[in-house]
Amino acid sequence: MGGVASAVGLGLFGAWALREDEKPAPSDARTPIPTEMGPTSTVPPPRLLEIKTVRSKARGRDVEVVAFRPDGVAPGVLPVCLALHGRGAGARVFTELGVGDQLSAAAAYAVVAVDGGDASYWLKSSPTDDPPAMLADELPGWLTDLGLNPRPFAVLGISMGGYGALNYVRDHRETVRAAAVLSPALFTSWTDARARNVFDSRAQWEQTEPLRHIDALADVELGVWCGEADPLLPSANRLIDTARPAVARTAPGGHTADYWVTAMPEALSFLGSHI
Repeated sequence: MGGVASAVGLGLFGAWALREDEKPAPSDARTPIPTEMGPTSTVPPPRLLEIKTVRSKARGRDVEVVAFRPDGVAPGVLPVCLALHGRGAGARVFTELGVGDQLSAAAAYAVVAVDGGDASYWLKSSPTDDPPAMLADELPGWLTDLGLNPRPFAVLGISMGGYGALNYVRDHRETVRAAAVLSPALFTSWTDARARNVFDSRAQWEQTEPLRHIDALADVELGVWCGEADPLLPSANRLIDTARPAVARTAPGGHTADYWVTAMPEALSFLGSHI
């Protein structure tokens, strides 16, 4: 009885005297969440948007390089799509067109834009301003500095940039697998081309006009997008009829940023399918 009484007495009045390691856990106890879930990486995550100013010897001036990377992709050397802007714009225009929001980890590649001149049509305009030489000789080093593949697998061009993109295909057929042009500024006659006040001569236009060199596009997967109210629709249709692109889209819209924003997701998806 004494033992029982002692136990009862302890139960009623002496629970506080139990050793700490003998006390029952409180009813609301939870398993603690580990503060570390394995080793942490010391590699910083990639910057999704990076803008750099670099010196271009080919263009005789400083230019901006704008790089877009997809979210959710581990650091590493990504394939690259080169983006060529239109007349009156610069490399940063692609931020306004939502390029960064459209890139996906499912088809992981970077888009890199560079300044090519206000009205150059991505052609050499003088001995001291040579955009094609910049793309051929300087761009690979800039891409390497960004931790990207130095040889673009694809090219995207808008308006004047479409003219440049199709010429880039001609100059880099060994590495470019796909091209997408939105509202490409092409010309079916010298009269139309001369009115742009960009070409040094008829000979320069004839040598560089993509519609006169359709055979050079034969080995590249091509996509063409143009608004139905775009004044350049006839030349876009000429490109569609003669080049027979893998994707050809005409839809409501003009030669405007509003149209390019709507066409951009499909164009980027098309390019991503050719990595």
